[in-house]
Amino acid sequence: MSGGRRTGATADRILDAALVSFGSRGYEATSLDALADGLGMRKQSILYWFSSKDVLLEALIDRSAAELADALEASLARAGGGWARIEAVVRSVFRLAARRPELLGLVREVGRLGPPAATRLTLALDPLVGRASAFLEAEMDAGTMRRHEPRLLLLAIYSTVIGMVTEVEVLRALGEEPSARSLVRRRQEILSLLRSALLVESASRGDHAA
Repeated sequence: MSGGRRTGATADRILDAALVSFGSRGYEATSLDALADGLGMRKQSILYWFSSKDVLLEALIDRSAAELADALEASLARAGGGWARIEAVVRSVFRLAARRPELLGLVREVGRLGPPAATRLTLALDPLVGRASAFLEAEMDAGTMRRHEPRLLLLAIYSTVIGMVTEVEVLRALGEEPSARSLVRRRQEILSLLRSALLVESASRGDHAA
């Protein structure tokens, strides 16, 4: 692979440590020296596997995008149709927030960094986004969901959900102390908001009746 060797237990350890640090402290605030110290190795050992900090970020984006896509695909495979698919995705993201907060922290950080990092993540997730857009378009055509531009709608949903599960300091400023209980409450609030915004009245009644 260009830019560095990326397979093996040592590479995985480096990626794991980078995920935690980039996702919590931030990419710019994390030095390779500090990363190496935390791993109990020399900086040159990191550079053996990843030829630069940028290459390390690229490899981390690729691995994290694959993990996120796998989690969402698994939740969709068990979901039904219509609203159940949106609910399954939201629940999956909140499960990741509880189980793998550093993963969603990295997603937030990559979005903050902008191109080329954000572009790389977007391209990696584009097949999933394309299928989601087609699903929303079909639901709108069927009259079960309100008419919106699908990709803009997905961006709004993404921003809202990611913000609700990763912006801890903002939540604290609003009087919301992060906890397992508050995470469940936020998930229910998001689902209620999305249901009201997306489902037409007749579809919403039918979904409740089911």
